[in-house]
Amino acid sequence: MNLIKANSEDIPIIIDLTKKIWPVAYGEILSKAQLDYMIDKFYNEPALCELMQKGHIFYLAQDDKDNYVGFVSYEINSEPNKTKIHKIYVLPETQGIGLGRQFFELVKDKAIENNQEAIFLNVNKYNNAIHFYTKLGFTTVKDEVIDIGSGYVMDDYVMEVAII
Repeated sequence: MNLIKANSEDIPIIIDLTKKIWPVAYGEILSKAQLDYMIDKFYNEPALCELMQKGHIFYLAQDDKDNYVGFVSYEINSEPNKTKIHKIYVLPETQGIGLGRQFFELVKDKAIENNQEAIFLNVNKYNNAIHFYTKLGFTTVKDEVIDIGSGYVMDDYVMEVAII
């Protein structure tokens, strides 16, 4: 897979991928109403543009046929000396081929280049991705419930892996 640094012109691609990935990734975890709410709130052009302006770095994955198949976003020094993976999503049909690991290795390399000590992320407590993160060496460091408005919350684990 070819990993390409995204910019604001690529936001429509990120939105399109989200609309294909989220219903599969979260369809059994979240209600359709919450799923729609979260996509509308967090995956629109102004919201994603604002994240990029705040320092969130996005990369898109492109297959050998130039199709976009996933994306990752991360933030260096989200906490002192720690990089946060904010988003890591791949199309269901590309899961299991190593793309998630490739995204993680990219973020890890960037974190090391920036003298970071660890990488952390939030993951829904009922998301099967927990097993993937555990294989990468992440461990659960705390539980976190985040109010996202309209009566919805994100019920997450915060997972972390040391990189030095």
